[in-house]
Amino acid sequence: MALRWRISALVAAAACAVAAAVGVLVHEFSRDRELSQARESARVTLDRAAVTYTRTGEVQGSGAALDAPGLPGDLRNLVEQGHRGTEFTTGPAGPAMWAARPAGSRVLSVRVDLTTTMRDIGALDASIVVAGLITTAVVLPLGVLTAGRMSRRLRTAAGTARRIAAGDLDARIAAGPRPRDEIADISTAVDTMAGALQKRLLGEQRFTADVAHELRTPLMGLVTAAELLPEGEAAGYVRDRVRVLGTLVEELLEISRLDAGAEHADMSPCPVGPLVREVVARSGPATTVVGSDDADGDTDGDAGAATVRTDSRRLERILTNLVVNAHRHGRAPVVVTVSGDGRTVTVRDHGPGYPRTLLDDGPQRFRTGARERGTGHGLGLTIALGQAQVIGATLEFGDAPAGGALATLRLPSVPPPAGADPAGLAER
Repeated sequence: MALRWRISALVAAAACAVAAAVGVLVHEFSRDRELSQARESARVTLDRAAVTYTRTGEVQGSGAALDAPGLPGDLRNLVEQGHRGTEFTTGPAGPAMWAARPAGSRVLSVRVDLTTTMRDIGALDASIVVAGLITTAVVLPLGVLTAGRMSRRLRTAAGTARRIAAGDLDARIAAGPRPRDEIADISTAVDTMAGALQKRLLGEQRFTADVAHELRTPLMGLVTAAELLPEGEAAGYVRDRVRVLGTLVEELLEISRLDAGAEHADMSPCPVGPLVREVVARSGPATTVVGSDDADGDTDGDAGAATVRTDSRRLERILTNLVVNAHRHGRAPVVVTVSGDGRTVTVRDHGPGYPRTLLDDGPQRFRTGARERGTGHGLGLTIALGQAQVIGATLEFGDAPAGGALATLRLPSVPPPAGADPAGLAER
């Protein structure tokens, strides 16, 4: 049950309980008061009748009776023992208060009819029930309204927290004055947390971008110096390390642009099949392109023949990173499958599969999983995911049923506008 209806049910139950408690108290108080008054009236009448009986030997006109046939048995026994007393009865003749005392060898008694009194008490009970129902009918909508406002505020806070977790660090729960209560305290804490997180992540993004930019200048000097070295094994090793360093700097710059939302898609018609075959051709003979309906795994020259509207440069970047990652961390053969409409592309290798941390948390920068998975900086999949978000595509990582890592890229049926900002990679 939703919190709103729980609170509403609690309010209704509380209103009914209060109405019932008040009704019971009022009923008991009214009944006791009426019985006390009737008992006192019966005693007074009985005493006056006793005085009259003592003087005249008669009780006619005094409101009392001698040896009344309807006298309760317990009260008669009490009088026969020489005592006086009163008793309330609800016999066939109706509710009544009896008072009796000895009168020589006889029993002198008074009966006070309480039919009207008990009827009035019943009417009062009915009025209390009606008042309770009216009170509940008035209080319940107010409780529903209050609970609804609380529920909406909590749902707003939860929705904003989910947006922040998804990477929208500009999301805030509320702006302007808020009621001072526990929900407002939670909202303020979430907004403060989001602001602090945003400031910290922006600082890290600026640091990454600044480091990459500052490394470019000395890197150009290293490239020039490496080219001037005399040919030899040492020179070849130096040039290779300089080339790796240059790739790392360019990847860091690309990630910083993705983080800052500075990357925008340039949409145009793109034949997916030729683009995939071009990427595969550069990766080497251990990569195969098949259509989604191929059962034998043979190369399909018509795979992905459809044309989709996307950013071909970024799509090529995504596929290149996925294929390179499959060769680097998996095992051949690497199979690239293109759906008939060209909107779904999968890249599968036959290695140990993606590490559990990547499947649970997504690609992590500078983390490549276990050491036996190979070498690299752990930036390729992060860049592929960021570029997929730029073009409005989804990129999912999993393990193939028969073993091996499986990356699935799904292009949108309606691409985002050319100037759309990508979702940030801050949470990655």
